[in-house]
Amino acid sequence: MSSVDIDAKIPNNVDLAGDRRLQRALEQWQPKFIRWWEDLGPSAFKRNQVYLRTAINVGRDGWANFDHVEMPDYRWGVFLAEQDPDRTIAFGEHKGLPAWQEVPGEYRSELRRLIVVQGDTEPASVEQQRHLSLTAPSLYDMRNLFQVNVEEGRHLWAMVYLLHRYFGRDGRDDADEMLERHSGDPDNPRILGAFNEETPDWLSFFMFTYFTDRDGKYQLASLRESAFDPLSRTCDFMLKEEAYHMFVGASGVGRVVQRTVELMHQHDTDDIHQYGGINLDLLQKYINFHYSVSLDLFGAETSTNAANYFGAGLKGRYQEEGRDDDHVLANATRLVPSVEDGVISQREVSQLVALNETLREDYTQDCRKGLERWNRALAASGIDTKLELPHIGFNRQVGAFSGYEVSPRGRLVDDDQWAKQVDSWLPTDGERAHVTSLMRGVTEPGKMASWVAPPAQGIHQQPLDYDYVRT
Repeated sequence: MSSVDIDAKIPNNVDLAGDRRLQRALEQWQPKFIRWWEDLGPSAFKRNQVYLRTAINVGRDGWANFDHVEMPDYRWGVFLAEQDPDRTIAFGEHKGLPAWQEVPGEYRSELRRLIVVQGDTEPASVEQQRHLSLTAPSLYDMRNLFQVNVEEGRHLWAMVYLLHRYFGRDGRDDADEMLERHSGDPDNPRILGAFNEETPDWLSFFMFTYFTDRDGKYQLASLRESAFDPLSRTCDFMLKEEAYHMFVGASGVGRVVQRTVELMHQHDTDDIHQYGGINLDLLQKYINFHYSVSLDLFGAETSTNAANYFGAGLKGRYQEEGRDDDHVLANATRLVPSVEDGVISQREVSQLVALNETLREDYTQDCRKGLERWNRALAASGIDTKLELPHIGFNRQVGAFSGYEVSPRGRLVDDDQWAKQVDSWLPTDGERAHVTSLMRGVTEPGKMASWVAPPAQGIHQQPLDYDYVRT
């Protein structure tokens, strides 16, 4: 096991103390990060004691410590998973060769770009969510929000370390620029469109952590396959933290579904807005929006960049080594969606150029699991409504469906038909205003807002009425 220096100014297990130049560079970046956190991190409760988990190791068990801490004093640091000295490249043109411990000169630009794009998403989501603590439905939920936020901050640190350590002045400039771009900024926005959308309410937050953080899981998992071993090990540990972010989303939406069912039965009606709840049809509209926006994050169905990344060994497929093929894909083909002569169809392309679509399909299958759980809960309550993922062409701005209007059921419609029906597919301003009206902060331990059910259990074996945030 590598040694973890948890008491260092920057906690790490990469021997920063043994590289004084790198250590000084990161310690000079640290105050910039803290200023960013103070300016664009959580807008309230910054100095309250929050019951947070902090990474203290990288092993499978006992890797985190739970305690109350003020967020600006959180122990952000640099943690890589354990190195396998015998690891070889699992795919692409260099398959079977030893994994790289340094950046090959011919792939320097491509690797740097991948790291910058991934790193840019981490502070973006913190910025999107900065005001949500003011309307948290419980202290349990507020604490979960802050846990997600500080870990996104740590994931930024992970990417910044790689940029500083392996990419010289260019990397240092990239690290600074990730604190200069801001979510939704008209002049200097975040790189990916979904990270410039607002997260104005807690239903949006639960949907974001279910759908958009799940995209993060698949992007990190594909980078974990990278032949560049430090990036692989960095993403391996990040995935350990990312799993909790998706739990927040999955359990959060599930609790909204549960509360909606309770109110429907209590008042014997499908329309519970007047009783302080969220109707199932509105939940479906939020699913339609957040799923479709997240699909765009995977890029176009065909991409020569994705093919080049795979061939070079920079970015693999999800669970690459478990796939039953040659992991080179030189002659393999597959079908991808297309729109031809006004009809949604498919066309055959090389698997190499269709890797974005392969990753998107894996993501979609994973997304369905949550809907299946929520639908089982609905069925068990005697409600025959089912929540569904919309067609992959619905509300898309990237790829084959960009420029076309597609219904949630997968039917091409013209602009007039879209205008007439869009309010039945996506949340209207009035419906978003209703959700906003429900957002009233609850800060009494154990109490819960009326629109969401309590969780099944507390955090780290603590009771539900624990003071997760000391107010």
